[in-house]
Amino acid sequence: MFEWTGGIASAALLSHGRSRAINGENPMGEKGGGGMAASALGEGRKGSPCIPSIAPGEIKELARIDGTGVIRHIWMTVTDKLSEKNRFVFRDLVLRMYWDGEEMPSVECPLGDFFCCGFGRSYPVYSMPVAVLPRNGFNCYFSMPFRTGARITIENQNEETIPSFFFQVDYCLYDELPEAAAYFHAQWRRSKITELGQDHVILDGVRGSGQYVGTFLALSALERYWWGEGEIKFYLDGDDKYPTICGTGTEDYFGGAWSFAALGGGKMVEQTYSTPFLGYPFYSRHDEGVHNDYHNDDCPPMRGLYRFHLPDPICFESDLKVTLQQIGSCHSGIFERQDDVATVAYWYQTEPHASFPQLPDRQGRWPR
Repeated sequence: MFEWTGGIASAALLSHGRSRAINGENPMGEKGGGGMAASALGEGRKGSPCIPSIAPGEIKELARIDGTGVIRHIWMTVTDKLSEKNRFVFRDLVLRMYWDGEEMPSVECPLGDFFCCGFGRSYPVYSMPVAVLPRNGFNCYFSMPFRTGARITIENQNEETIPSFFFQVDYCLYDELPEAAAYFHAQWRRSKITELGQDHVILDGVRGSGQYVGTFLALSALERYWWGEGEIKFYLDGDDKYPTICGTGTEDYFGGAWSFAALGGGKMVEQTYSTPFLGYPFYSRHDEGVHNDYHNDDCPPMRGLYRFHLPDPICFESDLKVTLQQIGSCHSGIFERQDDVATVAYWYQTEPHASFPQLPDRQGRWPR
């Protein structure tokens, strides 16, 4: 039986799991079934390292696992070098995960955003559950339990064929799981323009018991002045008008303070960072894909931030709602503002889960 363990010290504790891996070299995760395909170098010499291609509109099944177990690590990589008009590959690929024969996914998210890389591009992320390494190496270490089976798919909503999709799903099979083992979920939402005085909804409609374990925020600032006074609110177990947990500001929630500011030449400069549970790994106001001499590379300032509640999970027993205010500050004080906000919520809960909102089409997911 699997026992929950964590940290370096627990590596010496035997869990008696049966380790398996699914990838192009062993698509069914069979014991003794890896690396059999032949290449020009001969049998078993890197003959099937990836999915050769994913056609436009095609859904590829990355993993189908029967039995009881826990996914412990997922790694993926894919090129982002398609034609200029189809360059937002990481927003056009949709990752989905299903537990125990579900028809509705428990995870539905653009590939990049799931790995804390918004805006259709990748950049380094050095957190504990999510690591993104050069070049486009996406890693996830969230534990994902299942009791009768698991299924992971990737859908190509790009107009072009995706070449050479590499991946690996590492998991252990067990005879049984603890009764308290809950199911992993992740959901993407976007407010392309937030409404004045209305909080962006990160997550809503959750019913059952569980715990909230993380937020990724991809924010494009559409107004001038400081953007990060908005508070993140957690409505727990019947909260109505006011939440049980209300933070003190956006940069505070992500572990920073005082506008992430460093003074350089008398001017405030935001500092980026990436730590095990808190990060602001990405800032840019430039379009990397400028394709015409008549176009400049200006675009709204883009910021990517994450917070993982692994040492401090937000626990709920019956229901959960999570929201983010859009409030800024300037010379005249704080003010309601409108920005482009996209988020990923990560949480565990008992099943069944509520239906997810319909994912916007690919152009509705593209960055500004």
